[in-house]
Amino acid sequence: MQASDSSTNSIGGSIGGIDIARIAELRGAEAAAFRKARPKSEAKLGNGIAGFLGGVPMHWMTDWPTPFPILVDGAKSATITDIDGNRLDDFCLGDTGSMLGHSPPAVARAIRRQAARGLTYMLPSEDALAIGTLLQQRFGLPYWQIATTATDANRFALRVARAVTGREKILVFNGCYHGSVDETMVRLINGKPVNRPGLAGEFRDLTRATKIVEFNDIAALEAALANRDVACVITEPVLTNSCMVLPEPGFHDALRRLTRAAGTLLLIDETHTISTGPGGYTKKHGLEPDLFVLGKPVAGGVPASIWGMSEEVATRYGAYNRTKEPGYSGMGTTLSANPLQFAAMRATLEEVMTEEAYAHMDRLARRLDAGLSAVIQRNKLPWHVARVGARVEFICAPGPLHDGGEAEKAHAPELEAAIHVALVNRGVLIAPFHNMMLISPVTTSAQVSRLIAAFATVAGKLAA
Repeated sequence: MQASDSSTNSIGGSIGGIDIARIAELRGAEAAAFRKARPKSEAKLGNGIAGFLGGVPMHWMTDWPTPFPILVDGAKSATITDIDGNRLDDFCLGDTGSMLGHSPPAVARAIRRQAARGLTYMLPSEDALAIGTLLQQRFGLPYWQIATTATDANRFALRVARAVTGREKILVFNGCYHGSVDETMVRLINGKPVNRPGLAGEFRDLTRATKIVEFNDIAALEAALANRDVACVITEPVLTNSCMVLPEPGFHDALRRLTRAAGTLLLIDETHTISTGPGGYTKKHGLEPDLFVLGKPVAGGVPASIWGMSEEVATRYGAYNRTKEPGYSGMGTTLSANPLQFAAMRATLEEVMTEEAYAHMDRLARRLDAGLSAVIQRNKLPWHVARVGARVEFICAPGPLHDGGEAEKAHAPELEAAIHVALVNRGVLIAPFHNMMLISPVTTSAQVSRLIAAFATVAGKLAA
């Protein structure tokens, strides 16, 4: 989870077509309503949690636009309840970590069963015997490893890419997000590659080893690969952790053709786009990555990630290992591939991430897309809706967006914050840093109806 870089699509005295004074008025009123509904939470969180830096266990808990964080009592299916008894239809779902619902019963059973057998011991369990085959069948690549976060998996996969190509540089797309992988923390500002603004304690020029071009810009991609010095292109199939940018027709075909021509490996990070289907965007659209990463929901909410490689990459990496000097590879963490991960992942892959579940998710996501789009049109707002499978986002700017630069300009933090708090007060939770909404296998039609109705009420107030 990561906030987008701050920017606004403001014109004159408006943001996203809405008068700034009206946005401020709405946010003030909704903040007051939020506080009134949560006296217990404010008493416990108003001055922060004792003992934690910044008053919270993880700094982004204070980045939510609510006056103070929501103090959760429990979560079930697609609903969160706070300690004041407020129930929220949850469309954030832990920013994809709980995309399959909170504590899916099959995963909860697997966790309980494994907890009695030990949580970690640096050795495989019987569940591991099934998982390798499940990953091959589900995602197509023949060789896999287990890590704990998508950041770890991306970092390890990039290390393999550099090892087998003998090249230092990687290439990313402007607006990308791949966890906290250092090399990907770059941006284009006025056309110039720079370290991403706001990085803490970063003293290196990350652009020395990272090239960056705009998503959907095939000519720029071809030029950046021409020197044949790029080990790997790492990308999401759809830019998702900004205002959503969909690939234009032919982009992924060109990406694969150009990387192969340049001897550059292609890493597809499906951590957010797994919303597309059981095999991700990669399987649904026939992509052919050399390396593949998936984190967040793959173990039903237990911290886990997977990274896989093609037969060719595995062969090249085997040859590299036979000739490299002895020593630690720099890949792997002690708690990675623990039996709790195996148990939860097996249950998730076998019983939760099913074709039937995704059919339900896609059906309700289409309905949400249409409902939000109708509200925007009815209120004559200069906004649009984007969707990748069960992941839906309303964007407070005209669209569709072409690249990360346009996505950055479309971001409207003040307006989005006001909408977010207003939706919370109407019983709906969406992602805090961008207007992302997820449909889970246990999200109901009634919850989607409530979200559309709440969005209509808020949009009506803003457009009045």
